[in-house]
Amino acid sequence: MSHHRTFTLAASLLGAAALLSTSAGLAHAGTDDPLRGDQWGLDQVHAEQAWATSTGAGAVVAVVDTGVDLTHPDLKGNLVAGATFTGCGQQAQPCGNGDFRGPDGQNNGDEHGTHVAGIVAAVADNGTGVAGVAPNADIMPVKVLEEGSGTFEDIAAGIRWAADHGADVINMSLGGLAGTQALTLTGLESSVTEAIAYANAKGTAVIAAAGNSATPFCSTPAWEPGAICVASTDRNELKSWFSELPNKPDLKAVAAPGGAALTSCKDDIVSTVPAGTGSASCGQKDYDYYAGTSMATPHVAGVAALLFAQGRTLADVEAALLDTARQPGTGLTGVYSPVHGWGIADATAAVQYAGAATVKDRKGGTKER
Repeated sequence: MSHHRTFTLAASLLGAAALLSTSAGLAHAGTDDPLRGDQWGLDQVHAEQAWATSTGAGAVVAVVDTGVDLTHPDLKGNLVAGATFTGCGQQAQPCGNGDFRGPDGQNNGDEHGTHVAGIVAAVADNGTGVAGVAPNADIMPVKVLEEGSGTFEDIAAGIRWAADHGADVINMSLGGLAGTQALTLTGLESSVTEAIAYANAKGTAVIAAAGNSATPFCSTPAWEPGAICVASTDRNELKSWFSELPNKPDLKAVAAPGGAALTSCKDDIVSTVPAGTGSASCGQKDYDYYAGTSMATPHVAGVAALLFAQGRTLADVEAALLDTARQPGTGLTGVYSPVHGWGIADATAAVQYAGAATVKDRKGGTKER
């Protein structure tokens, strides 16, 4: 069987504007970002309260996805060099810089990665758009998908490249269809599984979307050993109807805000999109409201960036994420449920978790305490 199998994106589910207008919300008291008032996801993961301890400065998050708009005013201040692994044809990989436009120079419906990047680390307090969970972290754009899909091999190459080029966190808001786990369980496909293990061995956290098919188990690659699987919650902290349940053998699973994908745009997640691609029904020119486990995953990747910026090891970052996640309703920690995994990621509790230290990062600078 060919190893060049299509690996489909965990599609964003866009809620249609039916009940509420899409005018900008009031800026939150802590920032002057005009859309901050619509970012209920930041509030659910207690991101802003964590910024007094860590803003992610010095941490690098690779967005292994459809590429990023490298000129977006809310992202370009936090971008580092990226790479492109799809559409290379006869060219050697990588064949580009991670821009959402592939080697053909066209936007083939690849807005997704820009939206994901903004949730992780859009610049805060710049009077523009939104704020990221880790607003001072670096974004490494790694394009492995074109028109929403790609191969196991290209995704694996992107993971390895990111790990080799200093990524502390790899965000994968992508996944195979329900049942794709059988390919890795039977050994018919191993490239992504091995790439995740490679990244972990280099001290890099891998955060992956549970999937949008409402089945009982995390999709692959979130299913694979070493990846943290992320399910989606709505603004009321209930499991989003579309979300996979975050269940996998190693129990590395949490939940985070991903939206409702029902009738109101503002019940979904607002973030950056390539210039001029915001939808007429929900978005503005450079921003839009999407829903999916694709949106939940970068909330957790952002929290991981806050933790790495404190000088933590991979093991300590994972422990902080899982041990401080809270079950909705009860607020209990250290309790696993099949609906929310260890619970909703909590940035404020995580940055207070024991293990932070000032250390030299891979680039030779001193990370913040």
